[in-house]
Amino acid sequence: MTMTPAEISETYFTAWQAGDFDTLSTLLAPDVDFVGTLGTARGVEECLQGLKNMGRVLERIEVHARVATETDVITWFDVHVPGATPTPTANWSHVEDGRITRIRVTFDPRSILATFA
Repeated sequence: MTMTPAEISETYFTAWQAGDFDTLSTLLAPDVDFVGTLGTARGVEECLQGLKNMGRVLERIEVHARVATETDVITWFDVHVPGATPTPTANWSHVEDGRITRIRVTFDPRSILATFA
C-alpha cells in the first residue's frame, strides 16, 4: 500500500525527530533536491547529512499544520533548539511515485544562529 503525500510528510518529520535515518532514506527519491535557509543538498546522502547536522542541535519539532494535495505538502512547524526561541518554519515537499523529490524550507535563522555565537 502506497502512502499519501501527507502520510509521507508525517513519517518524514517523525523519523527526523527520532533520528531514524534508515526510514528517512526510504522516503527520499535518489535525486531529491533540497534548498533551505541554511544550505542546499542534492541526492539522498547529502540530504540525510543535512538532516543529521540539524538533528544534532534539534530539541524537538512541533507541527502546527499540514496541508496536502496529490503531490505537494506544506508543513508549518516550530523548530525547538536549546537556547533559542521556537523558530516558525515552513517546509514544502513535492512527492512523485511515493518519494519526496523536492524540499524547500524557509525560516528566520537568527535565533538559532545566535546560540552558536
